[in-house]
Amino acid sequence: MLNNKQIAGKFDLLAKLMELHDENPFKIRSYANAYLSLRKLEGNLSEMPKTELASINGVGTTIADKIEEIVATGEMVALKKYMDITPSGIRELLSIRGLGPKKVKQIWKEMEIETVGELLYACNENRLVNYKGFGLKVQEEIKQKIEYFMDSMGKFLYAHIHLIADELVENLKINFPMYHVSLCGDVRRCMPEVCGIEIITDIPTDSINTDSLAIICENEKYYYKGFPVFLYHTTASEFAGELFKRSCSASFLADFSEIHLNAVNENEIFKAKGVNFIPPECREFYDVLKNYLESMPSLIQIQDIKGIVHNHSTYSDGLHSLSVMAQYVCDSGYEYFVISDHSKSAGYAGGLSEEKVYTQWREIDELNKKYGESFRIFKSIESDILSDGSLDYRDEILGQFDLVIASVHSVLHMDEDRATSRLIKAIENPFTRILGHPTGRLLLARPGYPMNFKKVIDACAANNVVMELNANPQRLDIDWSWIPYCLEKGVMISINPDAHSKESIHYIKYGTIVARKGGLTKEMCLNTKSLSEIITWMNG
Repeated sequence: MLNNKQIAGKFDLLAKLMELHDENPFKIRSYANAYLSLRKLEGNLSEMPKTELASINGVGTTIADKIEEIVATGEMVALKKYMDITPSGIRELLSIRGLGPKKVKQIWKEMEIETVGELLYACNENRLVNYKGFGLKVQEEIKQKIEYFMDSMGKFLYAHIHLIADELVENLKINFPMYHVSLCGDVRRCMPEVCGIEIITDIPTDSINTDSLAIICENEKYYYKGFPVFLYHTTASEFAGELFKRSCSASFLADFSEIHLNAVNENEIFKAKGVNFIPPECREFYDVLKNYLESMPSLIQIQDIKGIVHNHSTYSDGLHSLSVMAQYVCDSGYEYFVISDHSKSAGYAGGLSEEKVYTQWREIDELNKKYGESFRIFKSIESDILSDGSLDYRDEILGQFDLVIASVHSVLHMDEDRATSRLIKAIENPFTRILGHPTGRLLLARPGYPMNFKKVIDACAANNVVMELNANPQRLDIDWSWIPYCLEKGVMISINPDAHSKESIHYIKYGTIVARKGGLTKEMCLNTKSLSEIITWMNG
């Protein structure tokens, strides 16, 4: 049985959908007014006779009939009609507080965005500011609303939660210094998507005062700063074993016996197994164990990154100018900066015409004169892979870039064979040096388009093309689980922030974390190369 709020919500949604589809303003207003009256109503709508329903301010006979229809069937035919012609992602956008039908219609029809995740990504790339009625302030407000909405859906991006998780663990340690406390689960394993904050401890259950820790309890579920908290209790003697069990994949755990787990800490667990300590983010594949039998692999670390590859400026859809971006990268201690604005087919992102390319090159030349030998800006482009697999500049232009990143941004709904062939054709283009965000996925928003990963990676190996690990927390594409196959085939990985603002170059951190999950070594990462080494590679 639906309650008053749920019944009222159907009229609210009907009014919004009708406005989205430019229906009769009078009817829209009547349904909106009915919603405002019904949501505040005392009593039970499902038990009221029709005459009483019709007498409610803002209701009347027609809407009373629809209320009876909802009470009897749980549905409303008029609402279903509009739901059937509206993509589910658009309906979801309408449920975000502050996004009314007019803005959602503009987002849908003008920007061709159909999901919440796609809109968040567009905000991160500063795409909204080019449309009438949108600006930086509105874009930032929408971004905040979307992040709140997405974080309430039961899954969260690691990037949004890990610092808050660390904070809660530290608070517990301060309040209970005599006990064991540790993160475990998804966050400790640095999974791109997590279910919440998972903590294991031997603190007695009745000793934890949730109020003093600012932990909120709702319906026997715990939350900290809006994120769900899962507390797992164990004993001091079993803490190490239980922590280990909750900090690795099932397949990884399967190779450890209870004899191994009966240890005072995780170091001793690995010692009992006869391998070096394996960090939690790497405890995914059993095969990784063989790499730790004799020596510790030189897994990639954030400090190994020497240059920032794949960045956007105000030449296309970036927030900061080329000079500001370059100076920020230089001041951050990196040796080089690869500017890779969008190419001419990317009209949605202010892609560079050939004339604009030459203008940017002239500015790069002037800036490089200023930097001398201490720092270098490289001329690159994120060239759109067209539907037939070709790139969108003449060879004469492509050949003058220091490197070309080839990426798919449009026609995302191909079948696996076509999508794979399209990517392979782009990889085989002699000017392609890096394949950008190969699947096009947006975490918590849309899956990547289908492709045969092995064929694509094999093509990269055959054509000496580097695979991008796009470090934007919403992409993290290619998925870390394919890194072992890349390494097997000798395909290098470039960890790229796809930065659309100077601050977002620090996305490199998240790319490095998931690269470690896949076992990426410093030697197999492109942008661990020094300035002189990257010049040699570009000229190779």
